[in-house]
Amino acid sequence: MKIIVPMAGRGSRLRPHTLTIPKPLIPIAGKPIVQRLVEDIAKVLDQEIEEVAFIIKDDFGPEIEAKLHEIAKNLNAKGTICYQDKPLGTGHAIMCAKESLSGPCVIAYADTLFKADFNLDQTADSVIWVKQVDQPEAYGVVKLNDEKNISGLVEKPKEFVSDLAVIGIYYFKKGEELKAELQKVLDANILHGGEYQINDGIKAMMAQGKKFVPGKVDEWMDCGNKSVTVETNGRMLQFIYEEGEDLVSESVKSENSAIIQPCYIGDNVVLKNAKIGPNVSIGNGTVIENSTIKNSLIQTNSVIKNANLDNAMIGNFARFDGKFTEISIGDYSVLE
Repeated sequence: MKIIVPMAGRGSRLRPHTLTIPKPLIPIAGKPIVQRLVEDIAKVLDQEIEEVAFIIKDDFGPEIEAKLHEIAKNLNAKGTICYQDKPLGTGHAIMCAKESLSGPCVIAYADTLFKADFNLDQTADSVIWVKQVDQPEAYGVVKLNDEKNISGLVEKPKEFVSDLAVIGIYYFKKGEELKAELQKVLDANILHGGEYQINDGIKAMMAQGKKFVPGKVDEWMDCGNKSVTVETNGRMLQFIYEEGEDLVSESVKSENSAIIQPCYIGDNVVLKNAKIGPNVSIGNGTVIENSTIKNSLIQTNSVIKNANLDNAMIGNFARFDGKFTEISIGDYSVLE
């Protein structure tokens, strides 16, 4: 099994945090989004992962590329770095990894996290993972036939088609079949809003009679902007805590402080006169004094003093001293 991960966009909606680090590398409950994504896919599939191909911009840099190779290595898989030089859509991004598109493949966009427990339908040519939603008109949805197989894709339907929204994770039994159809899309210059889309390749496969089935997930979590990223961090912390995993490092130095679970607190964090939690992630080496923090995500080596934070997101090496609440400051920022 191969996992193909398009992640070329840095994430403009999550600025200022993505000015120094691409969105898929933002940590959720102590791990980068993309690492949690591929690990959860591997867990659901329960199959050996042969390769993880990451599709990135060429300016991500060697440090980030090394981190991506490490993520693949932790799954005992080969890590491959592919480059998308222009933002020309999902179909174009996937074809930037066309050398890896063969045999069983999962394609997963790197701004989505999920929780699921299902068996992969081995008789299907493809599985499109979906989540039941309350407002299907706001999403791309799948259309099902009488056999409950997928017969079509509809983007933001004005009239009810189904309430199963496409979450951006796909399985293909033969990756080369998708590659062949997407190559036709590129050759014919089939564009939507100036972009090549994966849906055109999928629809061509459906027209050939390929069997597409839905794979339903229990939870679908977005990391599109600051507020939903903070919410996703909290939900992921709750899932992990309910599974019995303690995410508070033994090296935390706590003085007259309280931790209300669930929380992730990294190595060598210092807490003085602080109340932390619930739903808080704090990265390695951060110092927090005289503060109350809940429902927030704070990254590494920052200093937070005299704060009362809720729904806050703070980057790496930041300094904050004050009584603001719903803040979002990026790496190396100073408010004191």
